[in-house]
Amino acid sequence: MSGLAASLGISLDEAAGPERELVDALEDGLRRVERALDEDVALTDPVADSMTRYLKDAGGKRTRPMLLMLAAQLGDGITDRVVQAAEVVEITHLASLYHDDVMDRASMRRGVPAVHEVWGNSVAILAGDLLFARAGAVGARLGAEFAAIHAHTFERMCLGQLHETLGPRDADPVEHYIRVLADKTGSLIASAAELGALVSNADPAYRQPLRDFGERIGVAFQLVDDVLDLSSSPETGKVAGTDLRTGVMTLPLLRLRAAAATDPEARSLLDDVERKGDDFPEVVARLREHPATTDTIAEAERWREGAHEALTRLPVGPVRDALDAFAASLVTRTR
Repeated sequence: MSGLAASLGISLDEAAGPERELVDALEDGLRRVERALDEDVALTDPVADSMTRYLKDAGGKRTRPMLLMLAAQLGDGITDRVVQAAEVVEITHLASLYHDDVMDRASMRRGVPAVHEVWGNSVAILAGDLLFARAGAVGARLGAEFAAIHAHTFERMCLGQLHETLGPRDADPVEHYIRVLADKTGSLIASAAELGALVSNADPAYRQPLRDFGERIGVAFQLVDDVLDLSSSPETGKVAGTDLRTGVMTLPLLRLRAAAATDPEARSLLDDVERKGDDFPEVVARLREHPATTDTIAEAERWREGAHEALTRLPVGPVRDALDAFAASLVTRTR
């Protein structure tokens, strides 16, 4: 409970009344979501079942379900429909990880070997497809409007992955990258926030601010991950520079490339990054301290500030405060 409370900017030692009720409600909701995931991710085929459960059982912070249930506090609270909606966004997120790891050639996910490392690329893609199908089946219980929002979100996620694969072509590389992040990552977090309002019967006027908030923190979240890639993570088993080594684009690398056009020092560092020699850990450490990374942190902060602005269109109170603290906690992960 303390981890959840801290991410919402709440001290359990001091929490009372609405704040304590909010944390208790979210904790209970997360337990309900976990039980529902166990039931709805299960498949009768034992081999398929072990594959689709693999990353769910490896852990995860359940960020998207928590955001959805937090938004639902602006309406009827955590009802059965809210729990089902939270399931849909988490299953969709899990499915996307199966596909992303194949395309990014990632070797680890959540501290365990990536699915394609265990069963191969084809099986990993099919397991992801099974999860997407299961998300659709659960979502179908929640009505046509819910299904339409979920389908549009899935479309944006796919377009984001496609545009990342094709590259910027004639577009500005940084603008193209931010657009990819908004589609690949921001769209599902935005959807989680909006759907929390929809399925809890909150005031429809809250839906657009929540969607704007979610998309902006989604971009900030991924930019922070770009910075975290430059440090080792005992939690996930990833070593510093994993994305750099495998060719995954990040904003620090894009900023470094832009600087290298006029700055000899940046040019030298970029050459070392692309060479991927025996001194690669030291090269990653240099990039971690470079202005390209400092600029990335500043960009994440700007998106977090945009998320804060979106919240000003919501009613003042514990829910809005918790959403704001949640967004701030994403950026401070870099420090």
